[in-house]
Amino acid sequence: MDSDIIGDIHGHADKLTALLLGMGYRHTGGAWRHPSKRAIFVGDFIDGGPQGVETVQIVRDMVEKSNAIAVMGNHELNAIAWHTPDERLQGREYLRPRLLKPWGDKNRDMHKAFLAQVEQKPTLHADIVSWFMTLPLWLDQPDFRVVHACWHDRFIDWLSPRLIDGRYLSPDLLADATTEPDDPAEKDTPAPSVFKAVEAILKGIEVPLPPPHHFFDKHKNRRDRVRARWWDADAANYPQIALAGDISAPLPDLPVPANARAVAALDKPTFFGHYWMKDTPAPQNRRAACVDYSAGDGGPLVAYRWDGNPDLSADRFAWAG
Repeated sequence: MDSDIIGDIHGHADKLTALLLGMGYRHTGGAWRHPSKRAIFVGDFIDGGPQGVETVQIVRDMVEKSNAIAVMGNHELNAIAWHTPDERLQGREYLRPRLLKPWGDKNRDMHKAFLAQVEQKPTLHADIVSWFMTLPLWLDQPDFRVVHACWHDRFIDWLSPRLIDGRYLSPDLLADATTEPDDPAEKDTPAPSVFKAVEAILKGIEVPLPPPHHFFDKHKNRRDRVRARWWDADAANYPQIALAGDISAPLPDLPVPANARAVAALDKPTFFGHYWMKDTPAPQNRRAACVDYSAGDGGPLVAYRWDGNPDLSADRFAWAG
């Protein structure tokens, strides 16, 4: 079946309805439907815009009526962790800290738009978080793949036997999936772990810069790691592999660690979101396409209209907003 792969919505249900209408979907029988297509959502339904609950309801109705498939984004995982007590601390804190300074304030600020809708409605809040737990971490179809941030062959192969039905997080894995290692250097070793695998799949890969190199992002935060263009098999050094974005200083012309390069074979088209792209939508290469074009920050909500052609093309993108 032909599919429309839809990018990060971030609480902008109005953009989602405009995009669906523009692509020929109509709201009938309790959900948005297309006569010959299905929608596939790459996650990040909440945080940012004020319509997170409305966005979740639209997507959930489509999924439950078998008109869509959705995978988990990092903001859904964050919402689960915010809502889930950390049993290792006898319930005195949550898996995503609320009380610990300064992390609790930072986490609340990132989550504030969604919390404004649900924090005083505990039944609704719990119901949405429970639905988030039903979302798979990825989708692997015969002809294409969908993941929120990064298709990482080695981590996916390692993680899959530990998941429910090979793709779903279980409650007993949540603590491991959301707790960073005590030693930051452990994040950069090749050895897999639940945290590193889920982090890569839902948040992408960050490559440490060799000391003393660093840069300041657009918020004037000092950074010593760069987000990697994991889909670029030819990227071998820091200037090539780094997602430029808000990098404000030259990067060292040095090779990146081998375990950060060519993490996906890309033997078939792979669609993902997460990266807040700008400019006119276009594939990253003939087998990889990002569908996140900053809908949560004033940009359009973007979809790729998959028609079975394995060679991805800019003319297959649609957008609204």
